[in-house]
Amino acid sequence: MLDTQLLRNNLDQVVARLADRKFKFDADAFSAMENERKSLQTRMQELQARRNSSSKAIGEAKRKGEDVTAIMAEVANLGDELKAAEEAFAAVQARLDALLFSLPNLAHESVPVGPDESANVEVRRVGTPRQFDFEVRDHVDVGAPLGLDAETGAKLSGARFTVLRNDIARLHRALAQFMLDTHTGQHGYTELYTPYIVNDNVLFGTGQLPKFAEDMFKVQKGGEEGGPDQYLISTSEISLTNTVRDTVLKAEDLPIRMTAHSPCFRSEAGSYGRDTRGMIRQHQFDKVEMVQIVHPERSFEALEQMVGHAETILQKLELPYRVITLCTGDMGFASMKTYDLEVWLPAQNTYREISSCSNCGDFQARRMMTRFKDENGKNQYVHTLNGSGLAVGRTLVAVLENYQNADGSVTIPTVLHPYFGGRTVIGR
Repeated sequence: MLDTQLLRNNLDQVVARLADRKFKFDADAFSAMENERKSLQTRMQELQARRNSSSKAIGEAKRKGEDVTAIMAEVANLGDELKAAEEAFAAVQARLDALLFSLPNLAHESVPVGPDESANVEVRRVGTPRQFDFEVRDHVDVGAPLGLDAETGAKLSGARFTVLRNDIARLHRALAQFMLDTHTGQHGYTELYTPYIVNDNVLFGTGQLPKFAEDMFKVQKGGEEGGPDQYLISTSEISLTNTVRDTVLKAEDLPIRMTAHSPCFRSEAGSYGRDTRGMIRQHQFDKVEMVQIVHPERSFEALEQMVGHAETILQKLELPYRVITLCTGDMGFASMKTYDLEVWLPAQNTYREISSCSNCGDFQARRMMTRFKDENGKNQYVHTLNGSGLAVGRTLVAVLENYQNADGSVTIPTVLHPYFGGRTVIGR
């Protein structure tokens, strides 16, 4: 969530920066609610002061033996007025909060301004796409004879679910294990295993709620006694980042680096019709996630580092890819700057997203109330970052397509040989 002081002191600037993100902010409505809030706050302070003064007068009158009936009646009336003012204040504050919680993060000044993905900026390309001397097949045609079973997935759960068998299942597992081993062994991340079902306030903390409720799978509705709604996670960023919610950290605790392998569940409402074939866009998929909790002065340095960590996986797998900077109109809700990594898919003759690395600044920290005590003993909000390291299913797609052979077999990337007992090929 945005700093309310920034809105109050620089409203026109915030409106303009939100417009860059294709968000139309009703400044007049905000100003009207803010004025009402201020007026009610002043009214409550005045009523409280008058009630305190009258209460003191009652004590003095009683000591003098005077009649206090009128003063007590006045105090009772002031109490009723104060209660009404407090209820009105709570109502306007709730409307303000709802408005504030709907606002996306502000883009960093280094982010290119643009309406959609057409304005994204390519940073670099790494690796040369392979030249095939046979007709290239997509991952479905390559994988089906080897154990990629969309038909059974659909029979069990409907469209956009897949069953993996035999060597394809092992390759999927090997990729996830290799990613975890690299991030924990070389990049300094601590591996966590976290719940796949979380409470609604956790999703609120990282920004999935309330805006993206339709994209989540709700598994438990809160009961009449006030229990929380619960949802399946759409990424382990949610659970990893929230491990530090409602916490005041020590400066020396930073940075905190966490990683986890988990399934992810997304209903992706509104996405139907896109990538309906194969494993590019599934309702259930696996991802190895990276999260960093850092000092505000180190977050952009950490973002570049995290992109490098994701790139390492692609480089070790010898998969061609490119890095792009997302423009203001294509960034995620909580991000202030995002890099996407896109892997080369020869069957599509294009690059497709396989990782997204974002610096969220203090946006999530404000929603989670995650702070640290600086060298002056003052509480400051941390900055949070997240990135895919990588999406396991899409990495499997890239391996199947880039490492396919004319005879229908798939060469196992060299770095994965230890996970296959030394085998170099699947499918023969």
